[in-house]
Amino acid sequence: MPKVEINIPEHLEMQIAQLVDQGEFLNREEAIENLLSTGMKAYKTSGPMDDEPGSNSGSGFEDDGMMGHDDEYVF
Repeated sequence: MPKVEINIPEHLEMQIAQLVDQGEFLNREEAIENLLSTGMKAYKTSGPMDDEPGSNSGSGFEDDGMMGHDDEYVF
């Protein structure tokens, strides 16, 4: 499996740590993988389609940041 390094805001890191502490996930890696996968599935079902006007030529991201937010990821 490929490895990816990302920087996330402190509040997201705290939420992930809390989910692991509560036993929702075995560890941080599992939490991030699961949450990212869930977010990608949600984006595919509710995000812009390639044939929609203004879909940014199929890139799946809006011009002003991911899903309309400039500085953070939305899950």
